[in-house]
Amino acid sequence: MSYTDAQIAALAEGLLDRSLPKDQWTHAAHLTATLRLVRLRDANLERDLPWVIRTYNVAVGGQNTDTAGYHETITQAYLAAIRAFEAGLPPGTSDAEAVALLLATPLGDKDWPLTHWSRARLFSVEARRWWVDPDLKPLAHPPARRDF
Repeated sequence: MSYTDAQIAALAEGLLDRSLPKDQWTHAAHLTATLRLVRLRDANLERDLPWVIRTYNVAVGGQNTDTAGYHETITQAYLAAIRAFEAGLPPGTSDAEAVALLLATPLGDKDWPLTHWSRARLFSVEARRWWVDPDLKPLAHPPARRDF
């Protein structure tokens, strides 16, 4: 999937104002919106992004439970990895170029977290609710610590 700068801006705005259709909230859209938010307003995303995702899920008819919806460990792992990715981009890289590059990395594969966490650990209730450290291999860029 490729996105234009305008589509990326609209996707992130649709997440923030909860108008993005649920069927458009794909893995690529998650990464794209997160990259856009990192580029626009990175401060406090560890705190704010969980609320954004939870409220979006509810607005589109979803739930945030022990088995569905928001997942803290996955969100924080991707946020840290996307931050590190963005920091390595050359100045002047457009959103569309950045997203295309990001989606071509291992992060673009929705199973990327399973290279760091066992399935049982990653999909545990604990990992969904709070940050849980990887049990297979450490992250190259662990999340900034906060009161998870």
